[in-house]
Amino acid sequence: MTDPFLDLPPHLRERLACALESALLQGSPSATALRSVLGSSEEMEPIASALAEFNRLGVGGPAAAAWLRSLSKLHASAPRTDLVWSGPEVPGLHARDTRRVYEELLGSAVRSLWVSTYAFFDGPRVFEVLARRMEEAASLQVTVLLNIQRKRGDTTVAEQLVRRFADRFWNVDWPGAARPRVFYDPRALEPDAPGGVLHAKAVVSDDHTVFVTSANLTEAALGRNIELGLLVRDRALAGSIIAHFRGLIERGLLHVLPGE
Repeated sequence: MTDPFLDLPPHLRERLACALESALLQGSPSATALRSVLGSSEEMEPIASALAEFNRLGVGGPAAAAWLRSLSKLHASAPRTDLVWSGPEVPGLHARDTRRVYEELLGSAVRSLWVSTYAFFDGPRVFEVLARRMEEAASLQVTVLLNIQRKRGDTTVAEQLVRRFADRFWNVDWPGAARPRVFYDPRALEPDAPGGVLHAKAVVSDDHTVFVTSANLTEAALGRNIELGLLVRDRALAGSIIAHFRGLIERGLLHVLPGE
């Protein structure tokens, strides 16, 4: 019974609650009466059927209004999830775009950002929005988790690979004056075979918004590949992910990338 009311925009849900509370709507109003009173062209047949059921059960207007407002509060506090896709669009299906979601999160954070990716290409371009945001919001705390890859057959000692990566990252790939904290997984640099790699692709913004995706920070992943992700607004989930990343850092499982 809750679905028809949750499908209403919040302002119409509140307008309906006021009409029920004031007895402007009584009994089992028709869909036509609902559209007239609410001033909306939205489909009202499901709402009319639900209100008729309330009337059959003896639920009066004030009680229905109170229930509607409680429903709105619960719905507002519940985690919200959006599908986020890269690749060809499917007509008739709504989904967020991966590039836009990345740019919105990186470009609007106020307090903190955690960004994890396995691979990135064209650093100045993919980090441009983040670097600009760090310059705009001086108090923004940014942590970036990256993978450093040892190419097959490369026998360079791990410390040199890290230094080479760091020199390129800070001098070529990172486009801003303000710098994030950057960490990497040293197991990826083990000489015989990687003991593990940092493969997580995620963003956590301001301790409440989480984006988990299959997409790396590459032009192909952000635009051409078929990639799937979930955008979730949930403080508990955000806190859990941050706690896990922090635990990896505090236990020394992720190492800080040296500066120049």
